[in-house]
Amino acid sequence: MAAGLFAPTAFAAAAAIPAAHVHDEASLQAIAMLPSLTLSKAVNAAIAGNPDLKQFAFQLKAQSARIDGAGLKPAPVFESQLENFLGTGRTRGLDAAEATFALSQLIELGEQRASRIEAARLGIDGINLNRQGAQLDVLAEVSRQFIHVASDQEQLKLTQLATKLAERTVSEVRRRVAAAKSPEVELHRANIVFSRAQVDEEHAEHELITSRTKLAALWGAGKADFGLVAADLFRLPQVGDYGVLTRQLVASPDFLRFATEARQRDADIRVAQSKVRSNITVSAGVRRLQEDGDAAFVAGFSAPLFGARTAQPAIAEARALRAGIESEAAAAKLKAETKLFELVQELKHSITEAEMLRDSVLPQMEEALKETEYAYQRGRYSYLEWVDAQRERVTVQRALIEAAANAHLFSAEIERLTGTALPTAGSSTPNNSNSK
Repeated sequence: MAAGLFAPTAFAAAAAIPAAHVHDEASLQAIAMLPSLTLSKAVNAAIAGNPDLKQFAFQLKAQSARIDGAGLKPAPVFESQLENFLGTGRTRGLDAAEATFALSQLIELGEQRASRIEAARLGIDGINLNRQGAQLDVLAEVSRQFIHVASDQEQLKLTQLATKLAERTVSEVRRRVAAAKSPEVELHRANIVFSRAQVDEEHAEHELITSRTKLAALWGAGKADFGLVAADLFRLPQVGDYGVLTRQLVASPDFLRFATEARQRDADIRVAQSKVRSNITVSAGVRRLQEDGDAAFVAGFSAPLFGARTAQPAIAEARALRAGIESEAAAAKLKAETKLFELVQELKHSITEAEMLRDSVLPQMEEALKETEYAYQRGRYSYLEWVDAQRERVTVQRALIEAAANAHLFSAEIERLTGTALPTAGSSTPNNSNSK
């Protein structure tokens, strides 16, 4: 899932928490000390421990019991009957009573038992496909949350950078105020910017802790017991060929279930058709005549009338349900293709935006910030121009993080839809400036 994001990288820079103005330093230091988490580890943990996936084991057990039940033959029935007693005249009391004891057996015709067993066994295929679909849902959600954690890690690093820039600005403005080169009001404004940067950093810390908790919940953990996620957010995915992706749709569990359901409906039709031949019931027993003490054998045979006619509604229902599957599959395919087209377009846009910000805009902003700071220190630029350059630098980096995260999120959605993994752009490894 989302292969472009999950190449393990060194996150030493993320583990370095500024010594000043850290609001949850103990928690973040504890996170940095724990082993890092890769996507494969997160996926394995979710497959093993996700609460939503555990239900399928019970469903399979229940379906196995249904198969066993479908294979059972009708049980023989013991019948007892007492006649001609507690009447009047000759039948007064029990003197003329007749007691009959017999066993009856229902005999199924038309291979009803074999049809029931086949239909029940096909239910196993349906449960397995539903389980595969649910696993894809879980894996997609793991990818989404993993991306969010990686994005929050980058956002925290960015807020730490903004705090450092604001702190350095306060020091520089204080120096210029002391030298009577800047008014006192600039120091107040610099302190306000510094305080707001601290608040943003604190918020980023809480966002990271929350997203980590949400990720851990996907495998049933009450808290995040892992370190930093090993993810290269700026290694962007590639856009797959739309025609190939469209063909891959029909091989996903979401569409394979239509074929399985069709086979299930065919089996239901056969079960209904098997009931055209009415079942018969045979019985045999013994009758005792109380009046003279004699005994005799009895035998019986019964069969319902008009059995073929009563089976027709069930056959018509099963055929209607079978015919509706093809229409449902066609509608689902059209919706999926439309959604796939939308996701591919969004992925292309996010990749283009991220590449432009990473390769062109951000390097220029960093150079502009250096030149603006240099000019401010020498009195050629105003305080506002320096602060604006810092703000623009942070804004561009934040936009880059969001664009890269969106690219991976769209890629994960495409993978969920098609059940495949998209290739990674090998040249999209971040440079040092992008990982600040």
